[in-house]
Amino acid sequence: FKENRKDDIWLVDFYAPWCGHCKKLEPVWNEVGIEMKNMGSPVKVGKMDATSFSSIASEFGVRGYPTIKLLKGDLAYNYRGPRTKDDIIEFANRVAGPLIRPLPSQHMFEHVQKRHRVLFVYVGGESPLKEKYIEVASELIVYTYFFSASEDVLPEYVTLPELPAVVVFKDGTYFVYDEYEDGDLSSWINRERFQGYLNVDGFTLYELGDTGKLVAIAVIDDKNSSLEHTRLKSIIQEVARDYRDHFHRDFQFGHMDGNDYINSLLMDDLTIPTIVVLNTSNQQYFLPDRYIENTEDMVQFINSILDGTAEAQGGDGVLQRIKRIIYDAKSTVVSVFKSSPLLGCFLFGLPLGVISIMCYGICTADTDGGVDEHEAAKKENSDRELTDEGSEEEQEEEKNENYTELSDGDLKQKDLLEKKKD
Repeated sequence: FKENRKDDIWLVDFYAPWCGHCKKLEPVWNEVGIEMKNMGSPVKVGKMDATSFSSIASEFGVRGYPTIKLLKGDLAYNYRGPRTKDDIIEFANRVAGPLIRPLPSQHMFEHVQKRHRVLFVYVGGESPLKEKYIEVASELIVYTYFFSASEDVLPEYVTLPELPAVVVFKDGTYFVYDEYEDGDLSSWINRERFQGYLNVDGFTLYELGDTGKLVAIAVIDDKNSSLEHTRLKSIIQEVARDYRDHFHRDFQFGHMDGNDYINSLLMDDLTIPTIVVLNTSNQQYFLPDRYIENTEDMVQFINSILDGTAEAQGGDGVLQRIKRIIYDAKSTVVSVFKSSPLLGCFLFGLPLGVISIMCYGICTADTDGGVDEHEAAKKENSDRELTDEGSEEEQEEEKNENYTELSDGDLKQKDLLEKKKD
């Protein structure tokens, strides 16, 4: 494979046999292979055990499982989209095809516009802007399509201030790239590759982090058709549509179904329906300080964020990181016990039981050792007393010896006195 892979275009799933996500992807991956073969696609679909062929996985920069890559010549493109059959096939067809797709006629332009919600088109001849456009396309082809066309192919309602130009078609209208206002072309395309209003999930929110935009979300329950849920969603949609020229460089708008993901992100329990503005670059967030009744209130809230008067919460400081570690640990324990109480008791009870036994053994060993040392010390002192004073028999013998010595002395003194008398 390593020697011959450049002869073909390969879509490869790098997996690990023990990985649960890899096992979940396997039936989807089989469907991808079957459908692309039936379509007559030039892309070959395969999978590789990255644990058995670690050198090849390392060569392609595989750091997690599963990792999906499209290998095209010397280039390797990472897939970062949802792991569904249609999304993976769309990615493979987009990246495997031409980097810049020409649009030769208005009919072809209309056909492509119906198929794609976001469409980037280069208009004009050879220029430094086109070279930059090709360079950006080689980097961002994993996310969106890139086309080229002449000015007469575009719809009549499109007016370009000058040529060459880069135009994005989305949200029922179009926007022209302006180097002075929009900055670097790559950054502009990265920001504009999303529609103005999105149904946001965890993956989309992660992708929006690369745009540098703040994300204004109505957190609602899609199954709840009450007035409050639909009202907040409508307010966000109206702001995204009617105030796009004011906020599109700084804000992305959308709604999210349910608050589970938001709760884990904010480490707080948000009551839905509600509105929250997220800064995904530093994990800060903003909550309205008063009730959002209409579009004007929402615009005022957004302006307060832009001018710095709104209070930012969260962040990525040291205290917040410690708080997140504690929150993640707590969430993990709770989720384990909710999903499987017996497994939770085993996972957390067994280590605690072992630690308890070890602590008990250590404490018991210390106590016994202390008694033994005390008895040893007492015995040693007793031995010393016996050594210094001697046994009772030895003391009796010593007394007798002393008595004998005294008696002999008296006798000698008596003999001396008798000799003096003589």
